[in-house]
Amino acid sequence: MSATSGIPLTQDLATKFAQATQDASLRFIKVSIQDESLVHDLSVPASASFDQDFAKLNDVLDDNTPAYVLGKQDDGQWIAIFYVPDSARVRDKMLYASTRASLLKSLGSTTFIDSVFATSKADLTPEAYASHQRHLAAPKPLSTREQELADLRAAESATASYDGSRSRTSHVGSAVGLAWSVDAKDAVTDLGKGTDSSIVVLQIDTQTETLMLQSKSDIAIDSLGSSIPVSEPSFTLLAWPHSHASTKRREIVFIYSCPSNSPIKHRMVYSSASLSTYMAAQTLLQNAGPSITFASRKVETSDPIELDKAYLMTALGYDSTTSERNDTQKQEEKKPFAKPRGPARRQ
Repeated sequence: MSATSGIPLTQDLATKFAQATQDASLRFIKVSIQDESLVHDLSVPASASFDQDFAKLNDVLDDNTPAYVLGKQDDGQWIAIFYVPDSARVRDKMLYASTRASLLKSLGSTTFIDSVFATSKADLTPEAYASHQRHLAAPKPLSTREQELADLRAAESATASYDGSRSRTSHVGSAVGLAWSVDAKDAVTDLGKGTDSSIVVLQIDTQTETLMLQSKSDIAIDSLGSSIPVSEPSFTLLAWPHSHASTKRREIVFIYSCPSNSPIKHRMVYSSASLSTYMAAQTLLQNAGPSITFASRKVETSDPIELDKAYLMTALGYDSTTSERNDTQKQEEKKPFAKPRGPARRQ
């Protein structure tokens, strides 16, 4: 951020601007920097619409001298025009650039609904201003993730239903969450009773809005990514014995996988059910045994292949050097107490 120049408004400019807000016949106020102050240079009356009056700026501005122009639109709203021609002196360019914020702040930043920057008179024509307005009205470019969210919102709007004056009803089921199949419940409960590294993969039957057991198996942590569906969303519960926390533990990790190439409707269903499924799984495991450790963070991914030990440690907030510090601490604790050597005997 560039530093401000600290150049103040004159009282005359402040008064002229206050009067202009009440004067429907005034179109533009030209502001210049003179004697280290922001001063009122001249006022331009309205003669046509705001867009048409833009042509008048070519008559009131100099080819090589920067200036500020305050313009009042037909509805009484104000815009700020910053004219700094390329041919102006470098010192003038720097001075006007560093004073712009002071001008807006002194007159009230919320007073101005738009800003126009011009480096030549060709930028200040009715055609140029119309192009500026089209640019503001054009849809903003979206990132891939933003576009995906926009598609999800559009799909949700298209599939949502309304009943009289009641609010929109989601097609993914009630607020208490999805129904669970018996196999899915049993698999999650058994997961909490084991001791090895294993997973339970759950998927939603969208026709019945029920969580079904997709697979369960003992795995090595390095093969986690290849054990989860890569073309359909899923919920995975991983039982992971490790020593990367302060104490050795077998931790249950909830993983929400939503591949970007899966159908939009399925992504929306799984996104809506993620939290309720997480809480339901946590309740099942707590009922299975109070000593079960459930990870405090959910792990999410759009590419299951990237799931490995390093990814989990980052997602769960474990420092990669934690286990190394624990090992070092244990080694230090095992060292016998060494009696300090006494002073050397004098000869």
